[in-house]
Order: sequence, then C-alpha cells, then structure tokens
Amino acid sequence: MKLVRNMRAQNDPWFAEYLLRIGNGTEETNDDGEILLPTSICVPNKMDDNGLDRLIDNIYQTGNASLKDRKYITSRAILSTRNDCVDKINLKMIDRFQGEEMVYHSFDSVEDDPHNYYPPEFLNTLTPNGLPPHMLKLKINCPIILLRNIDPANGLYNGTRLVVRGFQKNTIDAEIVVGQHSGIRVFLPRIPLCPSDDDMFPFNFKVPSQIKHKGTNRYT
Repeated sequence: MKLVRNMRAQNDPWFAEYLLRIGNGTEETNDDGEILLPTSICVPNKMDDNGLDRLIDNIYQTGNASLKDRKYITSRAILSTRNDCVDKINLKMIDRFQGEEMVYHSFDSVEDDPHNYYPPEFLNTLTPNGLPPHMLKLKINCPIILLRNIDPANGLYNGTRLVVRGFQKNTIDAEIVVGQHSGIRVFLPRIPLCPSDDDMFPFNFKVPSQIKHKGTNRYT
C-alpha cells in the first residue's frame, strides 16, 4: 500500500507534489544528499537582523487588527523541533499582542517527599513532556490549545484550539475557534495534571494544574 495524496496540503498542489517527491526520493539532491529548498518557501538569510523576528513577520501580519481576527491567528502556525524553541517563539509572539499581560504560575510538588529533596524552586524549572511551562504568559486574543479532555461532548478535548477572551485568578475565559462548537465561550480552570512520561524523572509530580497536565498545577 502506498500513500499518494497529502490530505493536509490538498489546497496547495505544488507543495503536496514537492513533499511527495521528497518522500519518494525523486527530488534532486546535491552530493551530500541534501535537498535545495525553493527560495519561495524560505526566509532570506541576513546577518544584520534577527532571523526569528523575520520569520514571525513573514508568517503573521502582527498589526493589532490582524491579531484580533480569530480566523487569521488560528490559520497560521510556526513549527519547531524542540520545546525550548517553542517557548521562545511563544514569548516573542505574546509580546506582539496589544493589551495587558496575565501571568499564571504552576504549583508543583512531588509525591512522597517528606524531607523536601525536591523543592518547588527546582520543580518550577522543569517542563516535562505534555505540560506547559511553570510561568504561562497570556494576553487577550492570543491563541491557546487545550491539552486535556475536560468535556469532549461540548468541544473541550485534547487539541481544541481557542482564543483568550478574559482572565480570572484561577480560570481563563476563552472562545472555541474550530469545529462544530466554534464561537462558544468557556471557562478553563486549573486542574491537577502529571507528565505523560512517567520515567522522565526519578519522582512523581503531584499538583493541581492550570490548563495542561496530570501532576503539576498548571493550565491545560
């Protein structure tokens, strides 16, 4: 059985065919087996400015009107291979939104640690798989993704895309922007969550979470 149609890129036939040639090994390469990317899908490399800022400028028109449009902001994405790069990009994007910034902090703890070998200050520096950072910065109209199945029947499941509409001390007022429940306003509470990889650390997290895990108090 061979896959011959890219369903995600079906609205861009040239890109779909390009990916197919790469997958089939028929795209032209150099002596080192490297593929030359077309200039039309690359951000020009310049030594006199910040490449990440230029990438953001190419993907997003960061004027106030564009960032308020829920369809515009959720129809674009910047992908990264590393979580620390994702956090860096997220912080840069949040700075481009207008309005006051809201910061949520997790309440991390460890099971069976009577001698406090793992103080909260140390746990706060960790970002386990499947959990958001200890410090979550948000602004009105910024997009977020739900990482927990809270109420699947009403559109709140792992992967639901939303935009922030307001803040409370322990909840986030958000609007669902995809699927049959698009346009519905919901409140996302803090929930206890734990890392998806239990063998990642020599201890088990224990906490109530904000919007993201089963073992540290962070937002799912």
